[in-house]
Amino acid sequence: MSDKKLVNVTLVKSTIGRLPAHKACVSGLGLRRMNQTVAVIDTPENRGMINKVSYLLKVEEA
Repeated sequence: MSDKKLVNVTLVKSTIGRLPAHKACVSGLGLRRMNQTVAVIDTPENRGMINKVSYLLKVEEA
């Protein structure tokens, strides 16, 4: 797994009242609660989800 780039994603805003598609993107990234951080593989699919809900997230290179 050392050859795959990772991105740390943190949920910094709540998903309450957001669009269902945006909630699905957050859960698809593996985030369940506020201030939770997960490391996801930097793929075009994950980047698309991150870009769609970027206003809810903090993103850092792992």
